[in-house]
Amino acid sequence: MGECKVEDMSLAALFEQARKIHLTATESGADQDLVKKGCEVLGKCEDMINKLGLFSSNETKDDISTANLKYILVPFYLAELTEKLARDERIPILKISQAKLKEFISFCEAMELVPQEELEASARGASNSFADRRALKITRFRRQRAAEAKLTEIKERKERRGRSTKAATLSTPVEVGEDEQLDDDGEEEREAWLTTISLAICKAFDLLEMLKKEEEMLSAIKEKQLKEGEKEFSEAILDDRTKKAEAWHRDAAARARYTQPAAPITCATFAQDIIEGRASVSQAHDHKHQPMIFGPQSLIGGSLTNERERMAAQVFQPAYRMPTMSIEEAGLREMEMMNKWQERNAKMFEEANSAWYKDKPKMGPSEEDDDDDDAAQEKARAWDDWKDDNPRGAGNTKLTPCG
Repeated sequence: MGECKVEDMSLAALFEQARKIHLTATESGADQDLVKKGCEVLGKCEDMINKLGLFSSNETKDDISTANLKYILVPFYLAELTEKLARDERIPILKISQAKLKEFISFCEAMELVPQEELEASARGASNSFADRRALKITRFRRQRAAEAKLTEIKERKERRGRSTKAATLSTPVEVGEDEQLDDDGEEEREAWLTTISLAICKAFDLLEMLKKEEEMLSAIKEKQLKEGEKEFSEAILDDRTKKAEAWHRDAAARARYTQPAAPITCATFAQDIIEGRASVSQAHDHKHQPMIFGPQSLIGGSLTNERERMAAQVFQPAYRMPTMSIEEAGLREMEMMNKWQERNAKMFEEANSAWYKDKPKMGPSEEDDDDDDAAQEKARAWDDWKDDNPRGAGNTKLTPCG
């Protein structure tokens, strides 16, 4: 089966191929063709990571998903492979490798992955004493050995579980704790990648110090050769300067891929297609994906034929009330209500102050009122006559002493 082109591979496939090349180049002799191939694949990985926007400066390690943790190692792998390139001019290679290591360490520091003692040592800089540097190297070596031991333990644990799972599968097709096993695998994978990143941080600090010393030695040798005047201005020197200028421009063009921001991918569906290998980064995209319609809009715009479809359309509902109008519409409606209220008040004031508006006149007494007055007078006369016939105390004569 022929090899797939780099442009047609997904991000996960590119990273896996680059990781295998890095492992082969580290364990065995550095084959220059293999190293160049690894640098090319890692550069493509870095371009895709920048375009997809997998990482953000305001995130921490807890915000990054387990599937994306491994892509943090891309600058570290690229720095190690770049350092193994064989060229006539060694100093530019060292500078590019140091830049990628510093980029990796800075990103890990933003993700809160760098140990505190490393940060304190970097802050002190050249003021560290020999004893402090020795203690830091011992601490870094112990941390590196602990990370390697932890990775070996995780690998052995996974192999044992794989053998037990295979044996259990042969005996029974379904296991009771299958869901818990999947959760353990996810946590174990995250722990493994975090440990790998911690190990890479230890190696990055050691490699950065080694490259700095090598660059200082080569620069000192070059300055000494220039001071001794062993070379005279000649055609060969001019040709050498021309080659250096051309190499500098090529290196600047190579570094521009990492320094210039790539065009962002704003469509989440297209980004997912690129990650899973269904689309290429260079492929033109017109955002042809239809947007998802949730809840009420699907009821309004769709043609639902039965109760099942109506219930399915109401599944994805937000946990809060959706606005029924925009801010502009609410402002216009409130303005309309205020105008009506002002018009009604103005009309009431106008009616109150107009000449034709008066209180209604009191109505005169009617015939019914006259009838009521006559009945009251008759009742009062009858009561007076009764009091004349029955004076006060006339019914209690037996209670008087002389009665």
